[in-house]
Amino acid sequence: MARRRTPGLVSPVLRPLRSGNTFEETVERLLRLIKLGVVAPGESLPPERELAQLMAVSRGTLRDAIRSLRDAGYVESRRGRGGGTFVVTRSAGSPEGSTAPPEHPDAAAVDDVLALRFVLETGAAELAARRGLTGSARDLLLALQDECCRVALTDYRPADSRLHLTVAELSGSPSLAAAVAEARARANDLLDAIPLLPRNLEHSNQQHARIVKAIVAAEPAQARAAMAEHLDGTAALLRAFLA
Repeated sequence: MARRRTPGLVSPVLRPLRSGNTFEETVERLLRLIKLGVVAPGESLPPERELAQLMAVSRGTLRDAIRSLRDAGYVESRRGRGGGTFVVTRSAGSPEGSTAPPEHPDAAAVDDVLALRFVLETGAAELAARRGLTGSARDLLLALQDECCRVALTDYRPADSRLHLTVAELSGSPSLAAAVAEARARANDLLDAIPLLPRNLEHSNQQHARIVKAIVAAEPAQARAAMAEHLDGTAALLRAFLA
């Protein structure tokens, strides 16, 4: 059975387009949904009407973008009851699905991504803890934390993205959530270029637990500190492998 799409994570990624390149940006935003794991392999994209409203584009532009992704092998259309546009499972070696940066990215560019992510995500964790969560929000956060502990190694990064994007969404600031989604997409391009280390993922899950615990307990300072420690660990790995 396909995993249900995590509610609340689509709108920060698909905010209204502001440039004249509506087709190109529509393709980019839809791909970002897929690459961030907001819509996982086997899941359907939101309905066309919802997508068009979120991005403030015409249904025609949206259909052209979806058709392009279908031709490139990212999605497939299914008819009949339960039909829609579904994300296709892609192999890790697929050239169309590769988002890896150059083998030796510029150290200053790596530092720029990491600094932006640190500022945005520590602030998001603090704000989420300040707000005080509803029961459903707490349940969602705990479920996503648990998902990170249970998924297969190859599915870890999308699960990790969903948890971090949800923390940003729970900050209560749509602008901050959108900025975190942008920064996370850039960070994922770097993360895709380094190996998944089981011991590191075990440590990351322990840190996730501390972040979530602090947010659920409405402890802003602890939430910020826990997120900072977590991001520092990821930054150290990225600098070790890439810089």
